[in-house]
Parts: sequence; structure tokens; C-alpha cells
Amino acid sequence: MALLDELRRNTNAIVDEAWGIRDGTVVPTTDTVALAGGGVKLEAVMLYADLAESTKLAMSFDSRVAAKIVKAFLGGCCRLIRAHSGHIRSFDGDRVMGVFIEGPRHTNAATCGLKINWLVKKLLRPVFHAKYPALAAGGFEINHGVGIDRSEVLVVRSGIRSHNDLVWIGRAPNIAAKLANVRDRHQTIMTKDVFDIVLDDAKYGGVQRELMWEARTWNEAPANDLKDVYSSGWWWEP
Repeated sequence: MALLDELRRNTNAIVDEAWGIRDGTVVPTTDTVALAGGGVKLEAVMLYADLAESTKLAMSFDSRVAAKIVKAFLGGCCRLIRAHSGHIRSFDGDRVMGVFIEGPRHTNAATCGLKINWLVKKLLRPVFHAKYPALAAGGFEINHGVGIDRSEVLVVRSGIRSHNDLVWIGRAPNIAAKLANVRDRHQTIMTKDVFDIVLDDAKYGGVQRELMWEARTWNEAPANDLKDVYSSGWWWEP
């Protein structure tokens, strides 16, 4: 019964716990948020980059090749997030979360998304498909999705002593993750709340200064005010 008692004590302790929440101006780390009742509230733009069909990749091809693709994707995404003043705060298998709170954060996140599209289409895909023809022969094409949203976020620390991490609570991390899985005709997709604040430099591209984003309806949106989104198949060379 020792484990059962421990589970009950922990649950009751969390229920009765008093919050010590503060407003944040920098992206927190685990050592700046108390495990018992600590929390940081901030306004953030969240970006999720997700490698597509990773289950098929892992189950149908040499695991060493799959590992190289995942490493190259995550490593490239991390470098691009950092290059655009973003912070890397979470990995989940084949996807990474970037947090943008500094400077023109909406524009930085949008630009980063377009450059991740370049990374996959113009670098990873040709390099890996040339090196490993079995990928194309097996019907696999390296692809991805990037989702971007903005909201107030509460950052808390969860787990047990010596085994814990930050958890990001709010609309933006959840919606960005869901949008990263909307991979039909475009790879980068953001909410209208983000698009409306993005500067023109990240909205228009090409010699003719064309709009790089297409207004569309997200029919699977969990709320009506999230149905209006913008997606792009453009890429931006770093």
C-alpha cells in the first residue's frame, strides 16, 4: 500500500497547493520555477515543428537511417529557432517546440517556419533521398508540418524530485501542436491572431512581392474563433 498512499498524498498536496505565480519577461528554465506551486505567466508565440510520417519511417526502414533523419530535422529546426530569437523548451519524439517572446516575435516565428520549409524541401529531402534510394523506393518522402499560435501561457514545473520538467499551459502550445499536424497542401500554418501582427517582410516574398500566405478555414478547429488560419507552401533560404 506504500505506493497507493504516496499517490494519494501527492494528489491531495497538489489540490491544496497555493500558487506562487509571477509575470515573466524571459523564457523560464526548470531552475527558475519552483516544483511546488511555482508558475510563470507570459505572452508568447509558440511554434511546433513536426516530422511527418515518423511512424512509417521508424517501422519500414533501417533504424539508423531513421535516426539520422530525425537528428538532422530536429538539429536544423533548433538552429533556425535560435537564429530567430526563439527558445527551445521541449522535445517530443520527432518534434520540437520553440518559444518566441522577444522583439517582433510573430514575424520571427513566421520567418522561422518558412525557413524550416526550406530546410526540409531543399536540403534534407534531396540529401537523404540521394544517399538512401530505399526511401523513395519504399514510398517515403521527408516532409513536415509547422504550427504557430500566440496566447498567454502559464509555465509550471511538473514531475517528481530529480525527474521533472516545465509544462506549458495555454492555448498557443496546444493549437500550435494541432496545426503542425494539418499537412494537406501547405507545410506552415498559423492562426489569424498571429498573421495579423506579422510584419510585411514575412508576409510578402518573391520578385513581385506576392502574398506568401493563403487564408483558409480550419474546419477541425476546437473553437469557432480559431477557424480562420493562414497557411504557406513558400520556403525562405536561410
